[in-house]
Amino acid sequence: MDSTSLYYSLDLVSGAGLTLSSEQKAALQTSLVILQKNYKFHRVLFWGKILGIKGDYFIAQGLKDDEMRDKKTLYSFDCMDWDLLPPPTDEMIAEVNTAASGRFMGDPSHEYEHTETRRHGEGDEAVEEDIVVKVSEEKRLATTVFTIDQEVSVVPRGAYIKSPHGTVQTNRSFEGLSVGEAGKLSNYLHFSEPKCLRKPSILETAESDPCRDFLDPLSEDIPKGSWSIQFERGSSVCVLRSLLWLGLSFYHIPGTPQHGFVYMGTGLKNLDLPFML
Repeated sequence: MDSTSLYYSLDLVSGAGLTLSSEQKAALQTSLVILQKNYKFHRVLFWGKILGIKGDYFIAQGLKDDEMRDKKTLYSFDCMDWDLLPPPTDEMIAEVNTAASGRFMGDPSHEYEHTETRRHGEGDEAVEEDIVVKVSEEKRLATTVFTIDQEVSVVPRGAYIKSPHGTVQTNRSFEGLSVGEAGKLSNYLHFSEPKCLRKPSILETAESDPCRDFLDPLSEDIPKGSWSIQFERGSSVCVLRSLLWLGLSFYHIPGTPQHGFVYMGTGLKNLDLPFML
């Protein structure tokens, strides 16, 4: 675990009143090292915290060979004892989207329940049937972390490379974006499977590198304006904040490979964003 990244990321969100106590930070420094050893992860990162009514979920992710696809997500209530979250499936995501709403309770065994009426047949032979969909908060937590990763996890352009075998790994020669490059949203990429890579122009093709340019840029996000980007502490750190998932903050120190993000929020998507822009 990179302690510099942890403290930088946490410092970014402290202004909003969301941070960790000194005891929690100390516990993370110890427990994440143990996690890395026990699960044989290449790296373990503190992902963030999802606020619940009864308790808060602390989230960590362990990375293996392919840092984008080969990762495990774990949660804890005390930053010391960790449990694995189940990998999200299409069926699980559909159940969560149907049944779960409102604030997280802070109880992984809590069950959300939704009843819907389905009509079978036509005319006089039609029959109505009540279908009850139940889903645990643990599954909701797994789905929410997965969705946030898919929609707003961020890396600087060039920080990761794709090998000829398709494995996504840290680019050890990445020295950071320049101050000028760091101020452009197009130089930040979604760290998830590309969905809408547009066909580049001839000029862009000449300047692109297929080993680096294999992810969707944030500048293509819809709706436009779903990210805020600014320099803090002079020009020493560039900070991006998501307006779609309020609580997601990313930082990059220009001229260095240092970057990271942390999410601290309710785990609820800002569905009003298109009406706010």
